[in-house]
Amino acid sequence: NTILCLPRSFEYSQKNAVLVPAAALGVGGMLVYWLRSRHKIKTIEMGDGWWGSGERPLKGKEDESIRPFKIETSDKEIEDLHRRLEQARYTPPLEGAAFHYGFNSNYLKKVVAYWRNQFDWRKQVEALNKYPHFQTTIEGINIHFIHVKPSYVPHGQAVQPLLMVHGWPGSFYEFYKIIPLLTEPARHGLNEGDVVFEVICPSIPGYGFSEAPHQKGFDSIATARIFHKLMNRLGFKEYYLQGGDWGSRITTNMAQMLPQSVKGLHLNLIFIGRQGLRRIFSVMLGAYVPWLVGLTREDARRIYPFMQKNIYEIMQESGYLHIQATKPDTAGCGLNDSPVGLAAYILEKFSTWTDKSFLHKDDGGLESKYSLDELLTNVMIYWVTSSIVSSMRFYKENISKDPSLTADARIGVHVPTGIAAFPQEIVHTPPVWAKKTFKNIVTYSYMPHGGHFAAFEEPKLLAQDIMHFVRKVEKL
Repeated sequence: NTILCLPRSFEYSQKNAVLVPAAALGVGGMLVYWLRSRHKIKTIEMGDGWWGSGERPLKGKEDESIRPFKIETSDKEIEDLHRRLEQARYTPPLEGAAFHYGFNSNYLKKVVAYWRNQFDWRKQVEALNKYPHFQTTIEGINIHFIHVKPSYVPHGQAVQPLLMVHGWPGSFYEFYKIIPLLTEPARHGLNEGDVVFEVICPSIPGYGFSEAPHQKGFDSIATARIFHKLMNRLGFKEYYLQGGDWGSRITTNMAQMLPQSVKGLHLNLIFIGRQGLRRIFSVMLGAYVPWLVGLTREDARRIYPFMQKNIYEIMQESGYLHIQATKPDTAGCGLNDSPVGLAAYILEKFSTWTDKSFLHKDDGGLESKYSLDELLTNVMIYWVTSSIVSSMRFYKENISKDPSLTADARIGVHVPTGIAAFPQEIVHTPPVWAKKTFKNIVTYSYMPHGGHFAAFEEPKLLAQDIMHFVRKVEKL
């Protein structure tokens, strides 16, 4: 009997010798898979879209050609503008109101007189055309962009492609002062020539010379996809991104969509989504023991008094946002018809978003940071393209949904990120809060001065910070 049992037990132990390692391998494999899937970076689905008029054509591929584009003007366009400026009606401001009720109409008269009698649109068109402009059709609409390459590249140096995206009520023109600093840094004493960029600045669809979407639903994620397609069409596989205002939201979505294409993301405004209980505790404790909740002294200086800086001041500055996120076409029709109304609406933002204290000045402090030529050139980009209404619709498309349900709400940003926090920005986001979304912050700079329109107002400071960030990323 014992002899008979031997082959059986031998067979059994042989089975075990195969089964146990196989089971261990299976369990181990599942564990590895689980661990890896936990660390797999979640991304926004790229998807596809069609924003042309009518149905998407069934046959035929989209024309992918890149066409040179030139801004042009005419006597008729200028005469029409002058006629409208001459016929403007004004309401006298309240005594001592400064900019507390919006754009002061006494100062508005001065701006309009300059616009009518001294501003030279033809000369500004020439200045706008100094950089190469292009258009290309993506998802049924024409996308406008400028593409500036460095005139000289030191031997053996890599040129870094940088996509810069504007916001509202700005335009591609906001970057005109920073472009030479980035494409020819040595000439402007910015570095020893170790970082040089070629800069691509598109106009968001519906802004300026980019065609407006003809269909509903065109949000920042659709814009992110279109700008990835644009960079791809220009032959870039990897690139840096930079943005403030809507540009920040769009470039952040680009980093969430195709992280493998984004070498680095540099922002001068950050949007933070969900506010949990932890944030409430952080705000409450931060007023007394900022270090306990990870706030620096500078964070505390910029955040507190909290209600004043984060509730009242934001409410004071965000009435436009509520209108544009609900009924943009109603408010927009008057602005599209009146250049004076358009200038007041846009330039009021260039006053208080540059410096909150400008509310107390009769001229809104506008000419302390910008020239009237610069300010009116930006207004003219909206005027001659009739794009104020379509630019305002971008708010409705992005804000009318529950923010916690959007595709990007629960997705972190894992690409190397640089943040330039300007002290006069509408909201301040400390690094400890930013880390909840941006998982790989390489540089965070408390900028010494400057506000919302960083590239327009402080081009040198912003350029230095972008370079500092890119140098660090290139060394990683």
